[in-house]
Amino acid sequence: MLRRSLQIAIAFTVVALPLRADQNDDSPAALSQMVVVDGITIAPIPNAPFSATTVIEFQRPLDDGSVLVRRTISLIARDSKGRIHNERRRLMPESFHGSPSLLEIRLFDPETRITTTCIPSTHIARRITLPQKPEGSSFPNPFIHVEDLGSTTLNGLKAKGTRRSYIVSARASGTGRPVKIEDEDWYSEDLHINLLVHHTDPRIGEQTIGISALKREDPPASMFEVPKGYTIVNADPAPAPTAPAIPAPAASATVKP
Repeated sequence: MLRRSLQIAIAFTVVALPLRADQNDDSPAALSQMVVVDGITIAPIPNAPFSATTVIEFQRPLDDGSVLVRRTISLIARDSKGRIHNERRRLMPESFHGSPSLLEIRLFDPETRITTTCIPSTHIARRITLPQKPEGSSFPNPFIHVEDLGSTTLNGLKAKGTRRSYIVSARASGTGRPVKIEDEDWYSEDLHINLLVHHTDPRIGEQTIGISALKREDPPASMFEVPKGYTIVNADPAPAPTAPAIPAPAASATVKP
């Protein structure tokens, strides 16, 4: 599996959070198949700048024996302040050549905790302030089998491989039989990101996300700013109304006879 995943990632070096597999295909088989493909998660780590191209490939076997294949690319970046730039582009057929159309740009500033979603089709930039995550201990899931895959080198960086798998029961899978779900990722401790991710679910298909054209330097500051011509809209929810304060009863004096 690793060799195949590496081949997919390397094949796109010439070419940047949910996509639908049926985009640009109006056939009944394709229209009945929908999936969400997640990109690479980027932690807002300071002093670890980079920019890269993510390559996403989705494959799903269809009922007629053929395989639906969709691919896309997108730009990702993080600067020395920990600010994040993450794109979402349209999934395209194998025959497509060029840059897929841009659906949205997501920006995040860890200092203000403001995430901004820029939509090119409307030139609207929606801003929302993310709440602080509560600190707490995480506990291992006993139903997930974790396998250490050792280490390898990707994009000139050491990457540690981990495979997580679990079984969905026949009753819950929707197929009438148990289904095994697998997630394989190759994580760089140096950059704090996954350099390669492979997800397998027999009910949906296979998703492979790789990184190419990696540059370890501060990206242009403009990548973390709302593009010109966009209308910025504050999407923070309105604060909950507070109940009016109930005045305390006035103290009464007691007069002794």
